[in-house]
Amino acid sequence: MFTSINRSWNGMHVELHEYTCTGRILFPVERSHELTWLAAQLEEVGRDYIQARLAPNKPNPLAYKPRSLYIAPADMPLWAHSADARYLKCATINFDASLLQQRLGISDALGLMDIPRFRFTDERLWTLIRLLTDAIGDADPSAQLYGDSLAAAIASKLFERPRETKGSEQKLSPIQLRDAMSFLEANMPARVELATLAELAGLSQSHYSRAFKASTGQAPYRWQLQSRVERAKHLLLNTNRGLQDVAEATGFADAVHFGRTFRKMTGATPAAWRTDMLT
Repeated sequence: MFTSINRSWNGMHVELHEYTCTGRILFPVERSHELTWLAAQLEEVGRDYIQARLAPNKPNPLAYKPRSLYIAPADMPLWAHSADARYLKCATINFDASLLQQRLGISDALGLMDIPRFRFTDERLWTLIRLLTDAIGDADPSAQLYGDSLAAAIASKLFERPRETKGSEQKLSPIQLRDAMSFLEANMPARVELATLAELAGLSQSHYSRAFKASTGQAPYRWQLQSRVERAKHLLLNTNRGLQDVAEATGFADAVHFGRTFRKMTGATPAAWRTDMLT
């Protein structure tokens, strides 16, 4: 049995696949041969681990590693094989490497996207991919900025040279920060793309994400989510609107989603917070 869900952020087409298997598997990997392919193994169950191959009968010579990652350049055929697999959960990301590099304003590329890399490990990159796939089904408006930021971070990890110094990130200028706050407030609670904010400031998305966090202490999506909760607090204190109405007014899917997020960020349910503040 095979299931798959997908979503796109920042020029990256992200797919989450789950396979329930009954033994030996061998199949061609379906992908666009015009795009670079990045894959992460998230979960595996079976007597033999799955592997990517360049041909059906050509085993992967590299030893298995937990949390393996794969990069395949455009036009490279791929096959998936396991001698005895029972369950597999994996993430794949397809993207136009040169277009993504241009879109995110990444100039210091290493050219790694032209070189296949099989069964390599990078804990931070693997974690970023897992977080991105976890957000595929999230309909909350802040998930757009969240996914855009993760996609930019993945691209930076793939393309850019590591920064040698820490704690010296440049902040947004006062005008850039004011423009960002005004734009986010004016468009709340609608979805806002990271590309829009970065373009407003005249920066690359990677630079903008770092500068925004250096200026506010929060990632853009987190700041947007916090602002929505603050607006919800205002409505709870100053109106008689029910929780479902407040949820809809602040961009949450329903009262349950609103209540869960509100409690996570304030330590109390919306109803309990309202009662405590009004008594």
